[in-house]
Amino acid sequence: MENILDKIIANKKIEIGQQKEHFSLKELENKFQYSKKVLSFKESLKQSSTGIISEFKRRSPSRDWIFKKAKIEDVIPFYSENGASAISILTDLNFFGGTLQDLEKAKNITETPLLRKDFMIDEYQLYQAKVYGASAILLIAAALTINETKKLAKKSKELGLDVLLEIHNEKELNHINEWIDVVGVNNRNLKTFITDVQVSFDLAEKIPDEFVKISESGISSTQTVKNLQRVGYKGFLMGENFMKTKDPGKSLKVFIEELESK
Repeated sequence: MENILDKIIANKKIEIGQQKEHFSLKELENKFQYSKKVLSFKESLKQSSTGIISEFKRRSPSRDWIFKKAKIEDVIPFYSENGASAISILTDLNFFGGTLQDLEKAKNITETPLLRKDFMIDEYQLYQAKVYGASAILLIAAALTINETKKLAKKSKELGLDVLLEIHNEKELNHINEWIDVVGVNNRNLKTFITDVQVSFDLAEKIPDEFVKISESGISSTQTVKNLQRVGYKGFLMGENFMKTKDPGKSLKVFIEELESK
């Protein structure tokens, strides 16, 4: 049976092909010359006391629509004002309800570092990320070969983008290379979409200390964040916990206040 990740990657290849026909790599490269200088995703995490990476996500394959009518301008400024160390923007339309225009809008209304959250399989997407305002891009080990990870990470650094490598098990540690800035452990298995925060605890000591470590998915309590901090995690990517509420920015504020009071 085809798993969810395979479906997403197959669709992504078609999507990229269509984008290239509409807007060539050469045109992107020309636009790249005028892209905005952005703050470092990695440095922001290192300097933050909470490390909360709040995510703008309208839907998910695991639970369908979360906040269907969410608007960038109603969420992003308040994520910034209320303490987000970085902001993740989903740019996949078919499975997550996001677009590159969401990233571009966010760039124009915040100075907080932005992560382009998507299934990156082509250098073309890296140019897009830079042009539309990202500070960092995501590389998912489960979607790439070790050589593909290395090639895309190296190119990202050439473009001035930080690289977040996402892993889910010990075997995927082999994808770490010298161009990686941050290693994220996704507690959600992208093949089954089952979530278990224990995955982050199991892998904590296996990730070299030279890398900033973050935990992703399934985090909903401040105590979980505190426990993860104790084993070396500096960042915590949280989307549904905030986006499932009427006011994601306020929910972030309440969460950080509770976290800092402990």
